[in-house]
Amino acid sequence: MNTEHFSNEHMEERLWEYIDGFSNQDDLPVIKKLVEENHTWRRKYNELLEINQLIHTTELEEPSMRFSKNVMEEIGRLHIAPAASSYINHRIIWGIGIFFMVLIVGFLVYGFGQIDWTTSSNTSSLPFNIRNVDYSALFNNTYINVFMMINVVLGLMLIDRVLANKRKKLYPQT
Repeated sequence: MNTEHFSNEHMEERLWEYIDGFSNQDDLPVIKKLVEENHTWRRKYNELLEINQLIHTTELEEPSMRFSKNVMEEIGRLHIAPAASSYINHRIIWGIGIFFMVLIVGFLVYGFGQIDWTTSSNTSSLPFNIRNVDYSALFNNTYINVFMMINVVLGLMLIDRVLANKRKKLYPQT
């Protein structure tokens, strides 16, 4: 029986495996011999065995069934308000929506303001062929793309909010 590889460093780990019955079959006689002959191993084994017995004898404390039922009834009795409606200020949401709508309308007004309305009707109103226009030069700027993406997302959120409010008014929850 080779007890040299059973150092004191891993003593507690090996003793727990021995107590729980997870030890290797080859290690069982070696650990048993160490517990019988070595004072340090015996003292640690007795200590861990005592802890193991305490763990198995203690019962988990649970509240009584009536207490649990009382708590659940109290929770059911209190109509807890949805968390979102308590801290969301609807004026702020409408203000943000109006800001972006004004911004979009401003872009449209600026765009229409750049059009030359004084051309004659017998010729083409555009001084160039519209099919030859390279639109990639207009929309290749990262900032413009990000700005437009944010506007689209916020616009969709605004539409969702308006439709949700209409749905709440049409179908109130009881």
